[in-house]
Amino acid sequence: MQGAQLLYTRTFLTMSLANFFTSSSFGSFFLFPLFVSHLGGSKLDIGILMGVFSLSSVLSRPWISSMVDRIGRKRSYTLGCAIMTILPLSYLFFHQDLSRAYPALLFVRVIHGIGLALCFTAAFTYMADIIPETRLNEGIGMFGVTGLTGMAVGPAIAEILIQQAGFVPFFLAASGMGAMGFLLHLRIPESHFEHSSLSSSSFFSVLLQTRTLKVSLLAFLFGYALAASGGFVSPYGKEKDIAFISLYYLSYSGMAVLTRFVGGRLADRLGELRIIPYAMLLTGLGLLLLCFLGGEMILVIAGLMSGCGHGFLFPCLTAVAVRDEPIRAPSQVPWTPALFPGPSFSDISESGPVSRRSSSPPVSALFLGCSSLNCFTGDAPEQRLQRP
Repeated sequence: MQGAQLLYTRTFLTMSLANFFTSSSFGSFFLFPLFVSHLGGSKLDIGILMGVFSLSSVLSRPWISSMVDRIGRKRSYTLGCAIMTILPLSYLFFHQDLSRAYPALLFVRVIHGIGLALCFTAAFTYMADIIPETRLNEGIGMFGVTGLTGMAVGPAIAEILIQQAGFVPFFLAASGMGAMGFLLHLRIPESHFEHSSLSSSSFFSVLLQTRTLKVSLLAFLFGYALAASGGFVSPYGKEKDIAFISLYYLSYSGMAVLTRFVGGRLADRLGELRIIPYAMLLTGLGLLLLCFLGGEMILVIAGLMSGCGHGFLFPCLTAVAVRDEPIRAPSQVPWTPALFPGPSFSDISESGPVSRRSSSPPVSALFLGCSSLNCFTGDAPEQRLQRP
């Protein structure tokens, strides 16, 4: 019982606050499609530039995972925060026609995606090190509250700045948020690192485990659907003449945050595998509701439904993946597939004829429905978690 009293330590709270600012910086770029349109880009350009950001996060995962073990969680997070601070400033130099700056902008998006992958992988691995085993769902869920809150605050600030002052203050604010995360985490201690190079090949050995493969598949399907909100809600809402598009992100993140206050302990009592199917289904139904977008009320309800599903789903998938793993394994578990492998494919594939028919939400909902069906009928529930 003593370990249960050590969850909300100063280190936990400091890292959570740092995560809030880096997540706010990331969330503000949900409105990056508006900048691409401002430069004369098409929906295809939006999909490519959003997708390459995500794809770089995926392809860098094996390298990042071993780096987190070799140089430490904190140092890896430091490097990620530095990228999240510097890279938003580089967008200030892109003010000409998009066709003339395309290669350079693609390069910047790749580096920016690697920086975000560093932050998320290092932060969640750090928290897995310090959270008591008996409160793993609760700890990861509550830590995720700061990220969800940041992903609501970031777009809201970005939209206000873009509408009132243009894109220059938007990029300056995104950089400032990254800088706050950088400064806040400097005083926390390192949780674990090793000087061995053995962990460089362990990413794939962990990934190929049956349990991790199943989690990764569900995470891929979830990420595919999440791409619809991350990459297409803002231009889709603008096309529908929605006045305040960030209402979706605010309601989504707000409900996900509320869910975390009860979801972690509920999953610890009932088991993650009982929660995951319903969370996937609820997220899919929320995205499906976007098909009927005609005003702000639908936007809010869709955000509330999808956010509730997300609030339960992400910590459950994470806990299933890292529970009972050795100390080195958490950094090798695919943290980022819950956010990025789906978007990297979805952002590009939905940017062509699919998005021109405004059908990315139902496509995403279909993927989530299939994954929910797999949870209900597959053999995942047979793998009951062993409680310590």
